[in-house]
Amino acid sequence: MPPQSRRTKTATTDGVVPKGVAKTVPKPAKSSAKAPTKRDRIATELRRMISEGELPRGSRIQQDVLAAMFDTSITPVREALRLLEAEGVLVGEPHKGVRVADADFEQVKTVYLLRRLVEPYAMQRAARRLSPLDIDLAERLVTDMEQAAEEGDRARLNAANYQFHFLFYAKCGNEGLAAEIDQLWQKFPWDVLQVLHDRADETSNEHRSMLAAARLGDGDALAKATEWHLSRSFLALGRHLTGRPVADPFDVDND
Repeated sequence: MPPQSRRTKTATTDGVVPKGVAKTVPKPAKSSAKAPTKRDRIATELRRMISEGELPRGSRIQQDVLAAMFDTSITPVREALRLLEAEGVLVGEPHKGVRVADADFEQVKTVYLLRRLVEPYAMQRAARRLSPLDIDLAERLVTDMEQAAEEGDRARLNAANYQFHFLFYAKCGNEGLAAEIDQLWQKFPWDVLQVLHDRADETSNEHRSMLAAARLGDGDALAKATEWHLSRSFLALGRHLTGRPVADPFDVDND
């Protein structure tokens, strides 16, 4: 689920005021990079709002509303929108402005393939670097996710899920790798995945399996549990987006 974002005023789109405010979650690793620009901050917050369903798929983006929300001029807003258009998060339409893109199965498949390549590897590296305190925190986060799912608190579930995974990725020993995973997460349609209620129990069991492997310090088992978790999530999402069962494209015999 999506990266850290600062708290902001409630945003509007098409005259509707979405519920909820930004949740803060930790970045995967500290960086020596320069501070984010206004454009970057706006883009980050828009990604979060889309991933948590505050900006529904297909909704129009109003530049003047965003400028007021971030207390800035139109220029950084336009720059942020262009950036998200380039990423495929937003879609520009002639004479209609910009809207939130629908979840595209082919794009989701590409992001999934990249996640399958790097996330199990990062987990395997993290297994040898985790402290007992890290494992205890991971267990509390799994419990928090389970409670949030039971209570229907999507924003809390989103934040706890991100914190759980990036607790591991931040320990992989490669800051650049954790940052690349963070970028992939920003492109994944978490808002769509969260409406799949039949995944709640499965997801909990998968997180518990990852936790058990981490507690044993078994990097191979942790990587395999992560692969299983990613594949099950993708297959459920693919079935939802296409209306039919899909094959796992990570199998080289499947297209």
